[in-house]
Amino acid sequence: MTFDLFGTAPDDNASPHADELGPGAFVLRGFARSRLDTLQGDIDAVIAQAPLRHWLTPGGKRMSVAMTNCGEVGWISDRQGYRYGTHDPLSKQRWPSMPASFAALARDASEAAGYPDFHPDACLINRYTLDARLTLHQDRDERELGAPIVSVSLGLPATFLWGGLQRSDRTRRVRLEPGDVVVWGGPSRLVYHGIASVEGSFDAQAVRYNLTFRQAR
Repeated sequence: MTFDLFGTAPDDNASPHADELGPGAFVLRGFARSRLDTLQGDIDAVIAQAPLRHWLTPGGKRMSVAMTNCGEVGWISDRQGYRYGTHDPLSKQRWPSMPASFAALARDASEAAGYPDFHPDACLINRYTLDARLTLHQDRDERELGAPIVSVSLGLPATFLWGGLQRSDRTRRVRLEPGDVVVWGGPSRLVYHGIASVEGSFDAQAVRYNLTFRQAR
């Protein structure tokens, strides 16, 4: 299903539209395209304060995706489990503040998708190289499961996996381009999702970034 985004001004010359993934879940095509340079600059500034790292899973496996956080709290994974914390375990300092460009985009995208009262306090920054993957998982470590998830793509295109409420449910493969924003909530809030692959040449400098905004507390 495709529909106009409630009168939102188009990015560049493309008319804004959304592809429906399921009840309350949409891919906002090109929604952030005109903001990519600003977003990338702010990503670099956050990483300078809180460097990317490869978390360990509770089972002791090293994640292939490099991660960091900004906002009031950040998502953490180690042998103790998955959780949110106010401080970076590496530096012992508070996570960097969420850039204004991040917060504005998260609010704009959530409102366009029908969630006008989204107040993200956490942004997980993921960097994918060509060999990185993110297996099917649910975002369920947040206290406020009534709030949506907002996920922004930058850099290389990727194949996004969209499943169901059970890990065994059939998945759809959805191509995400830089500037696409995925928003899901309501009946789809706990849908399993992941990244199957990242597309690009074998250039060590070519990566994909993803911003995932959550209302964690």
